[in-house]
Amino acid sequence: MTKTFMQGNSSISFPHPVFIQGCASVVGKKEGDGPLGKLFDEICEDPMFGTDTWEAAESIMQKKAASLAIEKSGFKASEIRMAFAGDLLAQTAASSFGIAGMEIPFYGLYGACSTMGESLSLGAMTVSAGYGDPVLCATSSHFASAEKEFRFPLGYGNQRPLSATWTVTGSGACILSNLPPSPDHTKKVLCTSNGYAAITGITTGKLVDFGLKDALNMGGCMAPAACDTIWRHFCDFQRSPSYYDQIFTGDLGLVGQKILFDLLEEKQINIQTQHNDCGLLIFDNTSQDTHSGGSGCGCAASVLTAYILPNVASGKWKRVLFIPTGALLSKVSFNEGDSIPGIAHAVVIEHIPA
Repeated sequence: MTKTFMQGNSSISFPHPVFIQGCASVVGKKEGDGPLGKLFDEICEDPMFGTDTWEAAESIMQKKAASLAIEKSGFKASEIRMAFAGDLLAQTAASSFGIAGMEIPFYGLYGACSTMGESLSLGAMTVSAGYGDPVLCATSSHFASAEKEFRFPLGYGNQRPLSATWTVTGSGACILSNLPPSPDHTKKVLCTSNGYAAITGITTGKLVDFGLKDALNMGGCMAPAACDTIWRHFCDFQRSPSYYDQIFTGDLGLVGQKILFDLLEEKQINIQTQHNDCGLLIFDNTSQDTHSGGSGCGCAASVLTAYILPNVASGKWKRVLFIPTGALLSKVSFNEGDSIPGIAHAVVIEHIPA
C-alpha cells in the first residue's frame, strides 16, 4: 500500500523538513522607507530599475531577488533544478522575462497575491518527493505595473477609497532543499548557531467567492478565503491557534483583517493574539498614507524573506503559519462584471535546531 502524507482533506505533512537554503528580498523606495526598510537585501531608488517600462522594471527586480537568493544559498543558477514563479501581470510576463534568462526549468504560476504560498507549496512538494532539489520559489509585484494592469494608469490621477491597498513594489525569492544550509554558504540570517527555517506542512487553498465585485477592496474579497484555509488547516492538523507563535496573512490590510476576525469568530476561532498581516507590517500607515495597507505578490514575499524567515531561523519563533491571500480577478473578468473570488495557501514554517 502506498504511504500517504496527506493530512485531513486538503493538507500535507512532510515526513522530513524542507529547508530554506537561502532567501532574498528586493523592494522599491517606498517600501524601503517603511518599518522594515533596514531588513531588505536591496532597495532600489529608481522605480524603473533602469528600464523603459514598468513591466520590464518588475522583471529586473524579480531576477535580482532570484539571483541574490541563489548566491546566498551557495548554489549556482545552473544547479537549480526547477523554478516556480509568478506575478500579477497577464501571462505572468514579469516572471517569464525575469527568470527566462537564468536558464532554469520554469513553471509559471498565477495565484494573484497568494502566489508565494503557491510557489512554496509546489516547491516543497517537489523537493520532499525527490523530483527536484534544489528549487527556486519567487514572485514579484510593482505598484505601477499593477495599477496599469488592474485599475488606472498613474497619469489618470484617480482618487483611492480608504478600503484600497497599495501594491508593494517588491520581490522575494527562496531556495528549497532537503539539506539544511551550510554555514559556509549562507551569507545572512538563514543559518544561525541556533538552527534553520524549514517547511513542514501545507494546506492548499480553495476558491471562495462571496460575490464581491469591488476591485478597490481586495481585503474584503480575500478575507473569506483566508478564513476558510485557516479553519481547514486547524481541522486537518487538529491544531489550535496557540500551536503557532505567529500567524501571518498576506495582504488583507485593515479592512480584510477585521473581516477575517469576524468570520473566524463565527467558527469559534480566535487568532488575534498570534495574528499579523504583511500588508500592515510593510508600511507605516500614519506617515505613508497607504489607506488599508500593502498588497501585491511582492508584499507577502518580501516580508517573508526579510522579516519572518530570519526570526524563525534564529529561534525567536518556533512555529509560524504563513498564509498569503489572493484575489483572482483579471481586467477582463472585472470589466465584464464578474465577482472576485479569493484564495489563500497556508505554509507551516518551523525552527529546526542545529
